[in-house]
This record gives sequence, C-alpha cells and structure tokens, in this order.
Amino acid sequence: MSVTDGQSRRAVLGGMAAGAGLMAMATESNAQSPSPTPTTSLAKTFVLVHGAWHGGWCWRRVADRLEGKGHKVFVPTMTGLGERSHLLTKGINLDTHVTDIVNVLKWEDLKDIVLVGHSYGGIIVSGVADQMHDKIASIVFLDAFVPEDGDSLYEKASAAAKGGMTEALDKGEASMKPVPAAVFRVNEKDRAWVDAKCTPQPISTLTDKAKVTGGREKIAKRAYIRAKGYPSVPFDATYDKLKDKAGWKMYEMTAGHDAMVDQPDRLTEILIEVA
Repeated sequence: MSVTDGQSRRAVLGGMAAGAGLMAMATESNAQSPSPTPTTSLAKTFVLVHGAWHGGWCWRRVADRLEGKGHKVFVPTMTGLGERSHLLTKGINLDTHVTDIVNVLKWEDLKDIVLVGHSYGGIIVSGVADQMHDKIASIVFLDAFVPEDGDSLYEKASAAAKGGMTEALDKGEASMKPVPAAVFRVNEKDRAWVDAKCTPQPISTLTDKAKVTGGREKIAKRAYIRAKGYPSVPFDATYDKLKDKAGWKMYEMTAGHDAMVDQPDRLTEILIEVA
C-alpha cells in the first residue's frame, strides 16, 4: 500500500516529537538526581578510637561529616563497652583494647591511616602505634593521655577519677561506673544522651601500666588537641609538655571533653587538616 505525502510528514513530525519528549525526560531526571560525591586521591582513612566508658557511637557526628567529604571512617567499639558491653569481664585489660584496634587495621587491610584517640584512647593508640606504626600516616590525641612506658591511667587521672577507681578496686568490682557527662562539661542538650550511652569501664584497663616502646614517635604527623572547655590539670600538663617538641602540631578547642559531641564541625576541620 502506498503512503501519501501527508502521512509521511505526520510520521516524521510524530517521531521528532517523541524524541524531544524522551530527551526532556532524561534532562529532568538528571537534574533531580543528586550528584555523587566525587572520588579523589586526597580521600583519607580515619580510625577513631573512643575514650573510657564510651563506644564508637560517640564519633557518629564526626564520622558522618568525614564520610560526607569522601573519606573512609572506622569507629570500632572496644571489648566490654557500648554495644559490646555484654562481653564485660574482669579479664579485659589494656592488651585487649590495643588488640581490638590492631585487628581492625589487620582485617580491613588498612594503611596510611589517620589514627585518633580520645582521652583514655590516647593510651590505646600509643600501643597500636608500637605494633602498626608503618600503617599510620598521622596520629592525633584528642584531649587525651599520651603515656610513657609504665604509665597508667590510675596514676595520671584527676583526684576525683582516681577516687572512683579506688572505690571499685576496694569492692573487687570488674568495672568502674561511668563519670557523669556533666563532669566532662558535655553541652547541656546532649548530657542525658551521653549518660544513657556510657557503660562501665573494665577496671584493669584503668590500672594496667602502658607498654610504650617508641612507635608513636616514628609516625611522621603527630597532633594534640586540647578541649579547653573541660578543666583538666593532667591534659593541660600534657599540652604544655608537647607544645615545644618537634614534630607535634597543637590545637585548642572551646568544647568540653567530648569535643566530638560538642563541636563536630570544628573537630572535623582539624582532623582533615592534620590528616
């Protein structure tokens, strides 16, 4: 059957209209789809180590911000704490917690990492550095203990904290109950949340002596962040001791002790800077 000129023109025009419609739909779809986070060779891997009584949960705000900028983040919880509090026993000690973090690096095949320790976590990352310093590009101490060989948190803690440890030891308990968030000067809005999340700390981790053999000093980038919103003689002394040492970058924040909760934006900026 023959096709008239009118039928032919209508077919061509119909095809053009259909093609234009498909192009418009594709353009609209692309405009509505969020742009993926660009991958970059500057992306870093962060391992964020919590302090006593806390867990990986305390890093969530900072982890979200780092991941939003294209970085990879690990926030392990150490044995007997947080979501692993059901594993609490008297047998948990400093070696247990150092091994917790060392094993994250081993099993995840991590290298060139930024290792961050908060408070008690400073003792842990120092121990990790002795075993895995070749995998660590930068080590950061956030309002943290920076132990020498043979130091213990019990010896370095404030008088109030030491009193709580002594009480737990005298009673033969496996752990020390959490210090209230108000003592750490956590902002008032988040205090109830932090208190609800904190769990007892295995007592041996507080009394064991640190084993530090020099791995920390083999790491090229080292930084200390002092959260000045939390009055602390031990942390002020640590800051003063390190500020004149070669190889250390020093920072101050106005946050309370849990700076990752109080000022996640500013802390994220610092961590990226020292990475």
